[in-house]
Amino acid sequence: MVRVLLIGGGARESAIAYTLKKNDEVKLYTLMKNKNPGIARLSEEIKLAKETDLNEVKSFTEKVKPDLAVVGPEAPLEAGVVDLLEDMGIPTVGPKKVAAQIETNKEFMRNLLKKYNIKGSLMFKAFEEYGEELESFIDELTEKGIKAVVKPVGLTGGKGVKVVGEQLKDNEEAKKYAKEIFETGLGGGKVLIEEKLEGVEFTLHGFVDIDSIKFTPFVQDHPHALEGDKGSITGGMGSYSCPDHNLPFMTEEDVKLAKEIMEGTVKALKEEVGGYKGILYGQFMLTKDGPKIIEYNARFGDPEAMNILAILKNDFLEICDAIVNKKLKNVDVEFENKATVCKYVVPKGYPDNPVKGEPITVDEESIEKLGAILHYASVNEENGTIYMTGSRAVAVIGVANTIEEAEKIAEEATKYIKGEVYHRSDIGKKELIKKRIETMRQLRGF
Repeated sequence: MVRVLLIGGGARESAIAYTLKKNDEVKLYTLMKNKNPGIARLSEEIKLAKETDLNEVKSFTEKVKPDLAVVGPEAPLEAGVVDLLEDMGIPTVGPKKVAAQIETNKEFMRNLLKKYNIKGSLMFKAFEEYGEELESFIDELTEKGIKAVVKPVGLTGGKGVKVVGEQLKDNEEAKKYAKEIFETGLGGGKVLIEEKLEGVEFTLHGFVDIDSIKFTPFVQDHPHALEGDKGSITGGMGSYSCPDHNLPFMTEEDVKLAKEIMEGTVKALKEEVGGYKGILYGQFMLTKDGPKIIEYNARFGDPEAMNILAILKNDFLEICDAIVNKKLKNVDVEFENKATVCKYVVPKGYPDNPVKGEPITVDEESIEKLGAILHYASVNEENGTIYMTGSRAVAVIGVANTIEEAEKIAEEATKYIKGEVYHRSDIGKKELIKKRIETMRQLRGF
């Protein structure tokens, strides 16, 4: 038997747990802040504690004596949980604190790309205080015909980015938001101003063992809260992947360049901080000039993990073992040639003013009969009742030969989740995908 410690309790971690448990040899022990009923069922033992509380992590680890650990969310990576576990002799899938800066410090990421001349970077400046220089940079971008993106340098759970022309009406609102970040300390209280890219977003993940990277299928996430890509930016309302593991608006050259950018980043991290291991997730914008990197995440994307792991052919434990033992080059990582569509069911009002503490009912049996996969996310089970905590609540995934079939399975599954909730029914639909294809066609002048 292999004893695996899992840190985290969301849908991403549910997907990790579910995939690990396909191997009968795995015994799972999970530390999470709320009781996720899906993960709890798969675990031999659970510990309810903050995932960033290193003392709790240490005591639980000493108790369960794992052979391997897997860290799901970004916050414990920033807190140094991998450093702690490896000091305790536990091989861990996830980067140490210094390497996790590729996500936890956007200024570090931008400077790394610039220093090592990695393609796909963009115009940016980081600021430690509000002042004339910040205001001027925003105005300079406008003079060049470029809109500004304002974001905190540190972690904000995917909800700190605001764009002129979208969430921000004009440059004055952009400056006001920057000032607000400094005043509130959001994401560490430092501000990054970047150029707004025009194009279509996509994500690419890789398994990394310091020297090697093995890529997964491309996925497209949908960060806007409302249908038609409207509303606030969220942690992601759903995602899809295609049977050929590409996306319909990407060329072979786009695929090649995106992979080269990530390979260059892995090499740069080895030079700069001694190496990166775990899962590296590149969030890209496909522009008329090719892929540009918006940001990196130092772990699986959520929801993308659910698309990727649903079609992984390998024993996930074997991949985790290869990551921690620098043996990835010997592993042929394979995925089924299937389409996947993930849809998130979220509390009404999410993300700006979500209902909290409301019960949710899930007809698991009916969802299973449909052939859909179910993962609980930000919920808490108490005395047999499942309550929403204010963030994304439940994810459902359809897997099929075509996107159309996968979308129908996922959409049908949402009907069996009841409560003060909503979801985006357009994710995975032909109309939305065609919109992406047409956007790229127009940008490239095809």
